[in-house]
Amino acid sequence: MIRIILNTSNLNIGYKSKKGVTTIGKDLNLNLDSGKLITLIGANGIGKSTLLRTITGIQKPLSGNVYLNEKEISRYKPLELAQNLSLVLTEKLPPSNLSVFELVALGRQPYTNWVDSLSKEDIDKVQQAMSLTQIEHLASKKHFQISDGQLQKVLIARALAQDTPLIILDEPTTHLDLLHKVSLFKLLKKLTHETQKCILFSTHDIDLAIQLSDEMIIMTPENIVQDLPCNLISNGSFDNLFKDEHIVFDAEKGKFIVS
Repeated sequence: MIRIILNTSNLNIGYKSKKGVTTIGKDLNLNLDSGKLITLIGANGIGKSTLLRTITGIQKPLSGNVYLNEKEISRYKPLELAQNLSLVLTEKLPPSNLSVFELVALGRQPYTNWVDSLSKEDIDKVQQAMSLTQIEHLASKKHFQISDGQLQKVLIARALAQDTPLIILDEPTTHLDLLHKVSLFKLLKKLTHETQKCILFSTHDIDLAIQLSDEMIIMTPENIVQDLPCNLISNGSFDNLFKDEHIVFDAEKGKFIVS
């Protein structure tokens, strides 16, 4: 049964500075449902990271509310939040000698005891996450010995081991070639349907997102809309994504054409 994991109510996002308030999105009412792969797209600098930071509780909204499992996200304590929401950022990993298994096991930190020892349940969750992402053969390798594509799978496995109903990823396909981008998209879609978790991720790979997403959130300077890819195509939501007369969306082909 589909259930709403995260939703926003009349959410206004942006930031405050000495020059005043900059609003990026107004009156947002978004729903992130279980078992769905949802992509977030928009031009560079449009505010995708601001939206992700706001709905994950890192940044305060200008107004409105974000609810995670029907509870306002600002009311979660850090440990409780880490048991309900996992976040995969594009930042480089700090220098360490961790193996792939140990890196994935870090996802169990919200559940381990004060000496951080792994229980049998923790180890089972780690092994299950590695099995789902098909990286068992990398378990003993150091994280700096594997490719970028493999590392992305390891970071997703770490989020799966964290065992939260919602996983949010910030541009996980950056720096990957087309083969690995397609592989990662298909893996994420498979995971949502097999685990019934919701996965939301921002991406610049719009053509792939249209083909493989269950739903999409499109950010433009005018508005932010969420819908099925087919509906977004038919209502012209992609037409104003890029302010360039040479980049045109072809609704029949379902992709952007450079004229």
